[in-house]
Amino acid sequence: MGSYHGEMLLFGPPAAAAPVPRPAPLALDEELPDLAQYGAQSANGGVLRPWPARTVEVDGTPIVVRDTPGRAGSEPALYVHGLGGSSTNWTDLAGLLAPWLDGQALDLPGFGGSGRPPGGDYSQTRFAETVIRWIEQSGRGPVHLFGNSLGGAVSVRVAATRPDLVRTLTLISPAMPPVHLRPLQLRMLPVVAVPSNGRLVARIARTGEPAAIVRETMLRCYADPSVVPEQRVEEAIEALRVRRELPWMGESYIRSFRQLVASYVASYAAIPSQSLWWLARRVVAPTLVVWGRKDQLVDARVALPTTRAIPDSRLMVLGNAGHIAQMECPRQVARATIALLRDAAAADVPAPVAG
Repeated sequence: MGSYHGEMLLFGPPAAAAPVPRPAPLALDEELPDLAQYGAQSANGGVLRPWPARTVEVDGTPIVVRDTPGRAGSEPALYVHGLGGSSTNWTDLAGLLAPWLDGQALDLPGFGGSGRPPGGDYSQTRFAETVIRWIEQSGRGPVHLFGNSLGGAVSVRVAATRPDLVRTLTLISPAMPPVHLRPLQLRMLPVVAVPSNGRLVARIARTGEPAAIVRETMLRCYADPSVVPEQRVEEAIEALRVRRELPWMGESYIRSFRQLVASYVASYAAIPSQSLWWLARRVVAPTLVVWGRKDQLVDARVALPTTRAIPDSRLMVLGNAGHIAQMECPRQVARATIALLRDAAAADVPAPVAG
């Protein structure tokens, strides 16, 4: 293994002297649809219910997919959630983008309503393979690919290894390797590193009071949990009650987090093909990077290196958002996404062929 500085130059985040990324342009707020137009799909003062779910089989694993139909002729999109999340994390953003995008959101293996991955493999590589196989199986590629947190890291892998399947890439607080560990991350590492601690976390998730667990999670994920509609809180509580009946509930979270930590180690070791920074440099799709300045889980200081690493990228940092900006500030994210779609259409660059 080479020197620390050599590794950083080859495999770590870009140096501070790298070009300053472009700020993300925004569409007009007036261009966004009124979510009330979805009629029976809306409830409780216009708060959308989750989009209808169906189960498909991908490489022998049952995978839940939620469809947000776009207008005739709209281009396909695929939304990938983060660690501990599900396809419902994209309800509002998918609704706002429906005039432009024919959206699908999936539950990664082991999460939401999807089945356990074969062999209990919760690696990012396995998740990326599931995303790739679904795009191929559905025949909808290339897609406008969205990823949040762990799903953002997975989406970077998909875009880097299969550029022919990705038209644009939108990353919301992607779980890129940290430049500095936050206090909360430091507290979490020993929990997942020691097997007995992992079992303790799983037991708490299975036996704790669902409402208390959900509200504690929202304190970590939102800059201002008070903005969360009560319907969303109730949906999250009910989803937790359903998930705790699944035998792989605790396993999915703990093993996914351990694999995430392993990916960080690989990113700073002499394993270029496993480095998220190395992969980010190989993304050719026009990319939007969105970060909440008050993100407690993935430090907002990673936003600039991430945007510098991806060649054709633009950055939007939201001062009033935490880790899941697509849920906390969906209109701002939608406005930046629409501008990205227009940039891509103006460039009119055909999707690359996988090599």
